[in-house]
Amino acid sequence: MIDPVSLGRHLHELRAARGLALSALAGQAGVSVSMLSAIERGEKTPTVVVLSRIADGLGLSLSRLLADLEPGRVIVRRAAEQDHIAEPGGWHRTVLTPVVPGVNFEWIRTTLPPGCDAGAFPAYAPGSHEFVAVESGELCLGVGEEEYVLAAGDSAYFPADAKHSYANRGETPCVYHVAALIMRPRENRMTPPRPA
Repeated sequence: MIDPVSLGRHLHELRAARGLALSALAGQAGVSVSMLSAIERGEKTPTVVVLSRIADGLGLSLSRLLADLEPGRVIVRRAAEQDHIAEPGGWHRTVLTPVVPGVNFEWIRTTLPPGCDAGAFPAYAPGSHEFVAVESGELCLGVGEEEYVLAAGDSAYFPADAKHSYANRGETPCVYHVAALIMRPRENRMTPPRPA
């Protein structure tokens, strides 16, 4: 398991060796200064995507960034360590997966309140994939120019190198899971942030 304190110390050392201020690396990585600072202090464990952005900002691959940490073969992320993110518009997402060196995979549980449109998101790099499974409620999944209505128990797959969107047009909350393998590089996000 990746120790957050060791990871934070390692990131701080890499940043200092490059003569980068915290704000400079945050800007290059596309993460907030407060997030980067919390990670360096060992107070927050970054998601795979955030860690990959930091690696990009340092000019390293994710696997190279984590090479000296030598995590074990089994990585456990306890419920208390999961990232819970409240998004504008009232929707909520929880990143369930642990950080795995060299793997750009995330499994995310999202709750969209009734009538919530999370917006459109850009195509990711070719070779990216998303699997969606609806736990409860009804999800309107847009992929390219098509829209698919998924009910509780339904699932879908799509190559994530197409513009995509998530919305709940129903009268009850919608809870769904997204398993995403996002290849690098990724384009900048459209607003609002990704709901997956």
